[in-house]
Amino acid sequence: MEYGLQMYSVRDITQEDLAGAVAKVAKIGYKLIEFAGFFGHSADAVNVMLRENGVRVSGTHSPLGDLVDRYEETVAFHKAIGNANYIIPGHDLSTREKLDAFIEQVNRLQPMLEKEGIALGYHNHDHEFKPNNDGLIIYDELLSRTRLWLEIDTFWAYAGGKDPVAMMEALKDRLRFIHIKDGFANREGAPLGQGTAPVKAVYAKAKAMGIPMIVESETLKPDGLTEAQICFDFLKTQE
Repeated sequence: MEYGLQMYSVRDITQEDLAGAVAKVAKIGYKLIEFAGFFGHSADAVNVMLRENGVRVSGTHSPLGDLVDRYEETVAFHKAIGNANYIIPGHDLSTREKLDAFIEQVNRLQPMLEKEGIALGYHNHDHEFKPNNDGLIIYDELLSRTRLWLEIDTFWAYAGGKDPVAMMEALKDRLRFIHIKDGFANREGAPLGQGTAPVKAVYAKAKAMGIPMIVESETLKPDGLTEAQICFDFLKTQE
């Protein structure tokens, strides 16, 4: 099995040494890299990081604003590093007006990106499953009014009162990746195997579905790399 790491998990070292972070993550055993910022590095530099460490980019967490404000530059960068999955990691959708504007933008951009070989996706937190300020359930609105593919963050779904395994099955036609993450119902995170989220059931479901599993573990306790190692070791026990 191949596993990926969302680089936000090691954000304590990425900004100052992204190349070193990629190398250390690869040494743990992760084969897929989901970037969360490039910190001024060129596409050529990112490609060197990937090539020298035998890993590949599975996707990026990148803001919608980069596409809105610098479309051609942003697309060229992502194509140059071989990224086919542009994932919006969240957005302020707290009102009907903001939600409508977001939906208009992604519906305009998605077919443009598809022509460039880039899929546009959305990563959830827990607030999308609760009414926003205008009483709208954000996730339901995104499902019914867009064609965005999904990266289900299984911990945030759990913290939002959802059954992540049932979600994976129900949304399988739009599911491209999952974030496998542990924690508690009170929204406190934990390394894999140390919380109460149904990570073993999530793992089994993802494996059965053939859905790539991307680790995102955010506590930095004691540091990102140690946590990434703990999570990787847990995944190996489930094989």
